[in-house]
Amino acid sequence: MKIFSTILFSLTAAIVCHAGETADQRLAAYQSRLHEVTAWRSGLVKKEDPKSGGLAEIAAKLARREDADWCSTRLIELMKEPASDMFWMFPCVSVAYLGRDQLSPEAKLAMREAWRTYMPMRGDTENHWAMYYSSLYLMAQLWADEPGDRWFTGKSSAENLAESRDYLIHWMDLATTIGQGEYDCTHYIGEYCIPMLFLATWAEDPAMRKRGQMMLDWTLADFAIDTLDGIYIGAHARTTDGQVLEKWNGLSSFFAWLYFGNCPAPESYGHWGIYFAAAGTVSDYQLPEVINSIATDRSGPYLSLEQRRTRHRWRNSDVRNATVYKTTYVTKDYAIGSDQGGMLQPIQHHSWDVTWSVPNPRGIHNTLFSLNPYYSSDELQTYFTEFPDWITEAVTQQGKPTYNKEDKFLGGSPYEQVYQNLDTLIALYDIPTGTTFEHINGFFSKDLSRLEEDSSGWIFAQGGNAFIAYRPLAAYEWREIKGGGKRLYSPHKKNGTLVQIAAAGEFANWDAFKKAILALPLKTSVDPVPRVEFTTLRGRKVVCAYGKIPTVDGKKVDYSKWKLFDSPYLQSENGSKKLILTHGKQERVLDFNTLTTIDRVKEN
Repeated sequence: MKIFSTILFSLTAAIVCHAGETADQRLAAYQSRLHEVTAWRSGLVKKEDPKSGGLAEIAAKLARREDADWCSTRLIELMKEPASDMFWMFPCVSVAYLGRDQLSPEAKLAMREAWRTYMPMRGDTENHWAMYYSSLYLMAQLWADEPGDRWFTGKSSAENLAESRDYLIHWMDLATTIGQGEYDCTHYIGEYCIPMLFLATWAEDPAMRKRGQMMLDWTLADFAIDTLDGIYIGAHARTTDGQVLEKWNGLSSFFAWLYFGNCPAPESYGHWGIYFAAAGTVSDYQLPEVINSIATDRSGPYLSLEQRRTRHRWRNSDVRNATVYKTTYVTKDYAIGSDQGGMLQPIQHHSWDVTWSVPNPRGIHNTLFSLNPYYSSDELQTYFTEFPDWITEAVTQQGKPTYNKEDKFLGGSPYEQVYQNLDTLIALYDIPTGTTFEHINGFFSKDLSRLEEDSSGWIFAQGGNAFIAYRPLAAYEWREIKGGGKRLYSPHKKNGTLVQIAAAGEFANWDAFKKAILALPLKTSVDPVPRVEFTTLRGRKVVCAYGKIPTVDGKKVDYSKWKLFDSPYLQSENGSKKLILTHGKQERVLDFNTLTTIDRVKEN
C-alpha cells in the first residue's frame, strides 16, 4: 500500500463530502453559519438602552465590522466593573483582537487599565487554566514590553508570556500522553475549543499558533468519534442536569451544527458559541476533511476504546490522576458508551448511557441510564481545596443545584462498577449503609415508544429504532419525573443494571426481539456481592462480579493494553503525543513531538 503525503488544502476541493456535499460547499455552509451566529448576537443590542449589550455583543459587531462607535462607548462602560475572572478574560481577548483597527484609543485604554487593576482568579479546573493562560498569553503578546506594574499579575509582559506558554505546553503534553482530565465534556468542550481557536488565529509565534491548530484538531476529532447525529454520547467527565436528558441541547451541539451540519443549532448557539463564531470569521483555521467524514460518514457499527485520566486529586487517593477507561459502541440507530464507574470526577460525572437516533432532537430525551445518586464532602475534598464545612452547600449555589438531591440524574458514585462489551452493559452497585444516597435511579424517557415489564424480570423498551432490554438486579418502583418520563427507584444497596441493545431491523418484529432476549443464558445474584453471568446477543459470555475484574469467554479483561485512542478512525499509543485520524483513503497525523501535521491519501 502506497501512501502519499500532500497538503490538506490541495485535497479538500476534490473530496466529496457526505450526502454529495463538496468541500467548497461545506466551507460555504460553515461561513454562513458563522454569519448567522454573529448576526443574531449583534441584533440583541437595544441601542435605546445604554446598558444593553455586553462583551458578546461587542465581539459580534466587531466581527461584522459594524457600529464601531457604539462598541467603543459600551466597552468603556463595561471595563469600569470587570468580573467573572477567566470567563471575563477570554471575551476580552476576542474584543481586543477583533477591535484592533476598530476600537477608539479611549476604549483600548479602558481595557488596558482593567487588565492592570482587576485581578481575575486563575480558577481550579483544567478548563479554567486553559482559558486563563491562553488569554494571558495573547494579551501579553498584544501589550508587549511592558513592566510588571502595568499588569495585575505584577509580572512583566515577557514574564506573563513565558509563564502562559509553559503552562499551555505542559497541558498539551499531558492531554496528548495520558488524556484530558476533563474528558468529553458536553459544555466545557467549548472552554477548550475557544481558546485553542484564539491561539490558532492570533498567536504570532508560529509554534504556538501551530499548537492551537493541532489541539483544536485533536479536540474536535475526539468529539467527532463520540457523536451520533451530532449528539455527544456515552460517558462524560462533566455534563449538565439539562443535557444529560435532552442530549442535543448544549454547547457541544453548537460545534456539531457549525462544523458537521448534522444537527440543529442549540438554544442561543450554546451561549459561549458566539466567541468561537466571532473569531472564526477572521480565522484561517478550517476543520480537516477527515474529521468531518468521521462525524458524518460511517460505513457501519464501530467500537471505540479510549484512555483518559481523572483531574488532579489532592487527597483521599494514592494516585494524582487515576486512569479512566472509556468504551463506546456506535451504530446508525443507537450508541452506548461508558467508563468503568467509580469516583472519576466530582459533581457532574456521567458514567454511561444509551442514546438512540431521532430525526429531530429538539425537546427529546433520547437516552436511558442508571446511577447511584451519590454525594459527599469526601468526594469534593478529593478534588477541591475548599473547607469541608461548607463545600457541599457552596457547590449547590454555584450552578450545580441538584448535587445533593436524591432524585438527581447527574453524578458518579464510588460504589458503581461498569463493564461494557459492544452493545451490552452491566453496572453493579454495592452501597455501604449510611451513604448519601443508598438507592438507584434509572432514567426512563418520556420519549420511549414502548415500555413493557415482563414477568421474567426484564424491562423491554424502544427508543427510535433501538430495541432495549433492561434488567434490574433488585426490586424497584416507578416514580414520576417532573417534565415527563419515569424514574426507576430501587432502594436496595446491593443492586445492578444489565442492558442489551439491538437495532429493530435485526428482528422480524418486537416479539422476536423479546423472545431472543429471554432465550439468552442469564444468572444474577446480589449476595455476597452483585454478580451477573450473561451470554450476550452477540454470543459472548460475560461475567461481572462487584470488586472483581470482568471476564469475557473465560478471559479477564486486560486494561493494561488499552491505548489513548483505539478505533477504526482514531489511533494513539499511550504517551506518544501522536494521533492518527483515518477515514477511507484520508489520513491525517498530528504529531506533537515534532509539531507537524501530515495529510496523506492511501492509494489502495
